[in-house]
Amino acid sequence: MATGFENQGLIDKLPKEGVHCYPANEGQIRNRRIITVILMVAFAALAVVFLVMQNKQFIAAGACAVGLIISLLVFIQTFMIAKYRVAVDYNEKKLVLRYRFSLIEIPFDCLDSRDGEADQAEQMLENATGKADATQYLVLDNVFDEACYQTSTRDLASKEDFDQLKSEAFAIADAYGARNAEGAIKPNTDPKHNKDIGPTDLKDVDIDAIVDEVTEEHKAGK
Repeated sequence: MATGFENQGLIDKLPKEGVHCYPANEGQIRNRRIITVILMVAFAALAVVFLVMQNKQFIAAGACAVGLIISLLVFIQTFMIAKYRVAVDYNEKKLVLRYRFSLIEIPFDCLDSRDGEADQAEQMLENATGKADATQYLVLDNVFDEACYQTSTRDLASKEDFDQLKSEAFAIADAYGARNAEGAIKPNTDPKHNKDIGPTDLKDVDIDAIVDEVTEEHKAGK
């Protein structure tokens, strides 16, 4: 999708081929695997108990089965994000995000990137733990789609990975200039350009990551 705002000089400076993968934080992956394994065992045991009782509790057993399935899906996802959480594909000229079990693709000529900020839940957590300035956020935006995605230093394997991804995303956004296109949805507006959108509207707010951090803080306090 040519927008007419491409800067060929900047595009020529970008890599011509290759895929740069940015995996998820190892601690986040490890904690999720431990927690989900514990939950799977607990849900399975409870489901069996409810089914072998003299007065079988089918509804409770069904609820446990649902919990087991959800825990299993989160466990499986940890192996997916270990390979990459975000990937920059210079062969296909697109940025790929792994969100839940979906792959979200943002072509370079649709990409805008900018510094993000914590949503309300994350701000409360960071204020409570005294880490208000510790986490950095990066918005990865398809300017022709109302969806907007955010990742952070907490989500990726290292601060160095985050900085490298930010550098690449900014360079791509500057080179292709999609944010300047006539049909681009500007930051802080909806598709009709008449409503402010705050950080809480970002689609990649990872509640599981917040739970992980609270768990880690609790363990550290002990």
